[in-house]
Amino acid sequence: MSKKAKSNIEVTLIYLFLAFMAVVIGYPLLWTVGMSLNPGTSLYSAQLIPENWSLVHYKWLFTDPSSDYLTWYKNSVMVAIANAFFSVVITSFVAYAFSRYKFTGRKYGLYAFLLLQMFPALMAMVAIYLLLNMIGLLDSLVGLTLIYIGGQIPFNAWLVKGYFDTIPKELDEAARIDGAGHLGVFFKIMLPLAKPILGVVALFNFMAPFVDFLLPRIILRNPDNFTLALGLFNFISNQFDNNFTRFAAGSILIAVPIALVYLFSQRYLISGLTAGGTKG
Repeated sequence: MSKKAKSNIEVTLIYLFLAFMAVVIGYPLLWTVGMSLNPGTSLYSAQLIPENWSLVHYKWLFTDPSSDYLTWYKNSVMVAIANAFFSVVITSFVAYAFSRYKFTGRKYGLYAFLLLQMFPALMAMVAIYLLLNMIGLLDSLVGLTLIYIGGQIPFNAWLVKGYFDTIPKELDEAARIDGAGHLGVFFKIMLPLAKPILGVVALFNFMAPFVDFLLPRIILRNPDNFTLALGLFNFISNQFDNNFTRFAAGSILIAVPIALVYLFSQRYLISGLTAGGTKG
């Protein structure tokens, strides 16, 4: 078989795989959009392409007095912004220390970060519940935010540390010759050059409160403190509720803030997503 024929077969297989993945990803999304436009509330009577489509469910989410959707949306946005901001700040300092300084316990600290990533978060749920109960932050958005921030430090620090390692240390030395101190090097050299990986960290941590269900389910009890994932679950989990179409409408709107953050930071993501794993 000629090289050209092999190349054509490889390209064909690649396109077939991409088409398959597009169907796998796109079909559920199309169903969700279609369900949100169906005027009824039942899952079984919904149509992929509704004949008499309607925005009644979107209107209900924002205007009905019995809907807490705006409250859940506000809670999710607040937690997401705080999680993204403090995760970037804390992760940057931790990763900088592990990348640029030699200190006792550095090697074992990196091993600890790697080890913590191997265990599922579900294993720590009982400990998290008891800890928040002891310090009075159970059923609190502050407690939920603290758990998000702390839980992401091992993975984020390892990722950002790998990116910091790719930045030549000669730049640090040149800055110190010019009179810059440790913080000067950090803020004027490291952070500007690390914008791609910090953009990735910010995006991932911003997304977490919108899509996570398990942690809010364990921590939060008051409906006024619910995040979107937990609040929307009540549309289909209560005994007499069958609001699958409202659930679909609320789910579609979750993508709006995530898409805005992605569009804002996309120039950093292409290089950032492929960085951080070259050195460790």
